[in-house]
Amino acid sequence: MPAAQSPAQDSIHLADADDWDQHWEAFAEAAARNPAQAYRRRLAAKLLEAVGPPIRLVDLGSGQGDFLGMAARRWPDAELLGVEPSRLGIAQSREKAPTARLELIDLLADTEIPDDLRGWATHALCSEVLEHVDDPCSLLASSRALLAPGCRLVVTVPGGPMSAFDRHIGHRRHFTPTALGRILEQAGYQVELALSCPGRRLRASGRALTRTSRCSPECSGSRARMSAGSSWRSSGCRPRPERSTTRSCA
Repeated sequence: MPAAQSPAQDSIHLADADDWDQHWEAFAEAAARNPAQAYRRRLAAKLLEAVGPPIRLVDLGSGQGDFLGMAARRWPDAELLGVEPSRLGIAQSREKAPTARLELIDLLADTEIPDDLRGWATHALCSEVLEHVDDPCSLLASSRALLAPGCRLVVTVPGGPMSAFDRHIGHRRHFTPTALGRILEQAGYQVELALSCPGRRLRASGRALTRTSRCSPECSGSRARMSAGSSWRSSGCRPRPERSTTRSCA
């Protein structure tokens, strides 16, 4: 019989549907000034460029554009794309990252992805997004349409117990390293690396696969392993070619 899951970490917590325009109107300034956000952006950037500087970078759930703005300064030759379901987030991003292409796309809806963006990205980021959705596996699986074969994806999510403030800003769940690895594999990614970082968040990165399994509610069957320790984690993922084996994360 499976071990009981921690309700604070592995169970899905119900929350009202996010109004992302309202979210960014209320929290954009606080998020931009938060030193933890700047720390996460620096760590994500180092993981992204570990396989070479980005050529075409997509920010999946680009919010108010803080990462895109940093990316434009850090990698001035890279093409940048922000995918975001909020019109207000898109407008704020235009001010911070005027050279980036911005697309109003909901990856959990039937939004059409432009043909010229299919298989486009060599590098991708999904930061502090999965905790806000009821079906993170489907969001990650839908995102693969934007990624080129071998694209490096970096994911950051919260770990540890949820606070009242977390629920207030729309968190459905927090993650354990094992749960995050399972979700990534079920969505079609090969987890390559797991890192512990100080704080209350998890990180993951890897490669997208050419073919994905059906996303189950538990995202079971993953062979990925991530290290135990503090609640900030990072892992590396890329699209996995057919018949390839998954490298464990130690």
